[in-house]
Amino acid sequence: MLMRTVMTLTLIGVLSPAMACSAAEQGKTYVDATKAGPDYAVQGEYTGKIATDDGVNPWGLKIVALGNNEFSAVGYEGGLPGDGWQRGDQTVEGKGKRSNGTVRFEGDVWEAQLKDGKLTVYGPGGDVVGTLKKVHRKSPTLGAKPLKGARVLFDGTNTDEFVNGHLVMGNLLAAGCSTRAKFKDHTLHIEFRTPFKPSARGQKRGNSGVYMQSRYEVQVLDSFGLEGKNNECGGIYSIAAPRLNMCFPPLTWQTYDIDFTAARYGADGKKLKNARITVRHNGIVIMDDLELPHGTPGRLPEGPNPAPLFLQGHGNPVAFKNIWVIEK
Repeated sequence: MLMRTVMTLTLIGVLSPAMACSAAEQGKTYVDATKAGPDYAVQGEYTGKIATDDGVNPWGLKIVALGNNEFSAVGYEGGLPGDGWQRGDQTVEGKGKRSNGTVRFEGDVWEAQLKDGKLTVYGPGGDVVGTLKKVHRKSPTLGAKPLKGARVLFDGTNTDEFVNGHLVMGNLLAAGCSTRAKFKDHTLHIEFRTPFKPSARGQKRGNSGVYMQSRYEVQVLDSFGLEGKNNECGGIYSIAAPRLNMCFPPLTWQTYDIDFTAARYGADGKKLKNARITVRHNGIVIMDDLELPHGTPGRLPEGPNPAPLFLQGHGNPVAFKNIWVIEK
């Protein structure tokens, strides 16, 4: 199986007629995985080993639902991002469509059959060259309890710590609010979930943002399977792309653990030092003590005074939970 050249891939997913996607389901926004439809059941991460020219090696695969019975797929040599693959390692891409209950991704040199969460990969001669199995990764800091000295901003019981805060689905915080408290240097833990919008693209697909001091945006977006740019999940909007795109599938709970150092100003109001930030997305460092040369658009300009945490509302039902900070 030759996988050293960039190619499309062939996946065959066997589905029952009852799982076929109806036209009425297209264009919808889903906030409940149990009601997200058959495309969501196919979408996700797969891992295993595949025989290539270099031997039998780990590979990861992300299948992304695009609506209208269409999918894209990205394969990662070495494993999934954060579990073997690094920027610069080989990837392969493919696109496919569901027809008559089967999902097929056309390719030149290989095909695969997806059934019961297992992807069996075949080489050009029809021999099995590997198997990938669906996995459900979980952030190691998901559900992390507030550390000693932490200030709890949201625990699911009320929105008292927020201006314009309101509960959704009983115990989750909706996007579009800011804290009453104002912060300078601090560590933030926050958990978020993007909706499943299979027919949406780009910035319309689960858009929100975590604004440190209401000035510096760590992007929130359904960027599952994308390259990982500064306007995608984990990016510092307009400033820096994440080291890795660690975005999990939509409707999966994800975490940001952020260390933030505010910009320093002199008595005359002139900036002396830029703000700095370290971001861990789902437990993986994607920004390491990054210098922020300027603020990001969408909220407050840079300045010397403490300012609130802002959770951007962008017309998408992004939800948050388990938010706490430790002021330095």
